Amino acid sequence: MLRGATPSVAYRDGNVLRWAAAYSASVTGDVAFFLTLSWAVTRTAGAAQVGAVLAVGAIPRAVLMLAGGVIADRYGPRRVVIGSDLARCLIVFCAAALMHFASAGLWMLFAVALVFGVIDALFMPAVGALAGRLTDPDQLGQVQGLRMLAVRLGNAAGPMIAAIVLTSAGVAGGFGLAGLLFSLSVGLLVAVRLNRTQPGGRSAGSPFADLKDGLQHLRQNRQLARLVVVVGLGDLCFSGPVGVGLVLLTAERHWTAAVLGWTLTAFSVGGAAAGILLTALTHVPRAGAVLACSLLATAVLVGALGQVNTAEILIAGSGVLGMISGVASALGNALLQRNTDPRYLGRVGSVTSLSTVGLSPVLYPVTGVVTAVWGPGVFFAGCALICLLAAATAVTTAEFRGRG
Repeated sequence: MLRGATPSVAYRDGNVLRWAAAYSASVTGDVAFFLTLSWAVTRTAGAAQVGAVLAVGAIPRAVLMLAGGVIADRYGPRRVVIGSDLARCLIVFCAAALMHFASAGLWMLFAVALVFGVIDALFMPAVGALAGRLTDPDQLGQVQGLRMLAVRLGNAAGPMIAAIVLTSAGVAGGFGLAGLLFSLSVGLLVAVRLNRTQPGGRSAGSPFADLKDGLQHLRQNRQLARLVVVVGLGDLCFSGPVGVGLVLLTAERHWTAAVLGWTLTAFSVGGAAAGILLTALTHVPRAGAVLACSLLATAVLVGALGQVNTAEILIAGSGVLGMISGVASALGNALLQRNTDPRYLGRVGSVTSLSTVGLSPVLYPVTGVVTAVWGPGVFFAGCALICLLAAATAVTTAEFRGRG
């Protein structure tokens, strides 16, 4: 998609579509799981314990993320992603059974969050590396467009489906729903095959040596390292903090929950539209320049949203922000995977995952403190500065200067 003489169409490749469907099921399962876990903690021990339980899952995910990238490269992303997704399925089904047949307490929810976080540290780098091994480099932009579509649809549909199941079947039903979605993901992933033109070499060294080799690979490849920084900074604010900021902004403006709902929905719809657009395109001229401009536009929109005083403008702006930031995220990941040696996809991807999903929980309390002291406008201005830094870094890459 990004570069190549012969346009190709990833969305007609059954192998890619099976991966996209598996990823959609997995994202929706993630949303259902975390919503059910939060609901269960609230019912068992009160709302004050929700943050503690989620932190217990977030900490091992962040700490072990780089190790997960090593394992994905060492044993192959397909094998690791299937095994870790199956493990997620089993732990969630066990949680459903315990909630249904026993009076499980807070300790069990802490244990579920901890184990799930450890498994996630294996799953996330592997599923990202698998995307880079599915097809030829010229189709990676379309694959990332499908990924963006899956994320936005999962984030939009997951809460609604989980809420219905929680209302009708309780916490056990909510965990059961997440388990079924993970089961669907595993079944589809089993049918996915890697592209034989991109073999991944099996390391003969120790895991620690593999990790050191991956970090050394980034240090020696400055253009690749810059792309990692671009993707990491570009996605950092959108892996959770901006969503929290929108919640605090609507509360500070005394708008209703309906306004918040429409705002978050508009953001997801905008991101889905970006995914559809990039999936349909077979070529993006000067993709690096498009990435940098998208990040710049994202910075302007994020900063502007923090100053909005009209609900309708907030909703519309959120939709546009979802689309522009979705383009930036998909293009950034496509460029990153295209420029990464397949042997290092897991390790390189784990670094970007660490800077987004791993660090985003740290930004949650920062979001609250900044908003409480200086107001939501200052928080959104800070996010805009991060996006500006990502855009400035993108300008220094060879992709921006015309090779992309």
